[in-house]
Amino acid sequence: MRVLSVVGARPNFMKLAPVDRELVKRGVEHVIVHTGQHYDHGMSTAFFEQLWIPTPDFHLGVGSGSHAQQTAAVMQRLESIVVELTPDLVLLYGSTNSTLAAALVAAKLQVRVGHVEAGLRSGDWTSAEEINDVLTDRLSELLFLPSRDAAEHLAAEGVPAERMHFVGNVMIDTLSWALPQALALDAATRYGVQGAPYAVVTLHQPGNVDDRAVLRELLDAIERLGRTLAVVFPVHPRTRQRIRTHGLRLPDGGRMRLLEPLGYLEMLGLVAGAALVVTDSGGLQDETSFLGVPCLTVRSSTERPITCTHGTNRLVLPKRDAVLAAAERALARRSPARPVIERWDGRAAERIARVVCEGERFELDAPPAAALPHAPRRAVAIPQPLGAG
Repeated sequence: MRVLSVVGARPNFMKLAPVDRELVKRGVEHVIVHTGQHYDHGMSTAFFEQLWIPTPDFHLGVGSGSHAQQTAAVMQRLESIVVELTPDLVLLYGSTNSTLAAALVAAKLQVRVGHVEAGLRSGDWTSAEEINDVLTDRLSELLFLPSRDAAEHLAAEGVPAERMHFVGNVMIDTLSWALPQALALDAATRYGVQGAPYAVVTLHQPGNVDDRAVLRELLDAIERLGRTLAVVFPVHPRTRQRIRTHGLRLPDGGRMRLLEPLGYLEMLGLVAGAALVVTDSGGLQDETSFLGVPCLTVRSSTERPITCTHGTNRLVLPKRDAVLAAAERALARRSPARPVIERWDGRAAERIARVVCEGERFELDAPPAAALPHAPRRAVAIPQPLGAG
């Protein structure tokens, strides 16, 4: 059997790693195509090295560009590879432009498509990721679901249940495998935040960094948060560029640690030891929920509502006072117990491989009454900011 995996951005790499190990274990010829959507060392090559992913068999070198430019470039450069190799399955990950582009190529060439992390929906049609997810799922024959609510979304869109496999969250496989190595790095000491509570901040979504007024509010919130506890802020290249373009400045001060993008292990080690994470990343919502770390997601909706209803994630508006007030509450009310989320057990990649190689099915059994999901929490501005004035 020949399986072709297409990846292009950091979240894809973390999902690919455990799947690659499970497929190779079963004797599958696993071909890896890197589109180059993330192309600098810190956001691409270092992740392959740290996660023990083999060097990609093909690198498309797509680089940056508009959504249309990236999607078109991946399609143009990938098509000949799929034609030449005639894989039995094209396996896709997450919701990037590379994901959708590869789904379109494979579907038009009549090659089966499998989508890892299928069925996630935020309901926000201004989000490119939402569009990529919906269209990729429509084109996929094998839908690998990370959570129970994903099946509800797909069923509402008319997707037959036989295409769905409730395998669990493959991001947790990577986290569980990597956590001992990440903790051994002692990144908190390296960056001078050991021995006291600290926050980790990441921001890169267009809705938060492209608008000058919104970005200014968030930078102000981060700076004020740094008056109360140390803040580690690895600055995404997109965010750094937008700060320059808008004529703003990065927050500074003695307790602020401004860093270049970090490798996966360092970032995981910092997040695992953090008192708080402020982010707009999808993956960090999952990771913090598994680790039991309070997380504020600076968005009005999330495609991962289970991290709000069963995990440690809370949505917050991109307003200074809202962020600071939510931070104060999260720091004061951290639960001593880590959440337990269904099938987030480090075995999702094994289930995926069993579906692909052995034709097994992983259906959704009826959940116990206590596990029935609640309505996801929505962002609410709370009027008592931390460190106001």
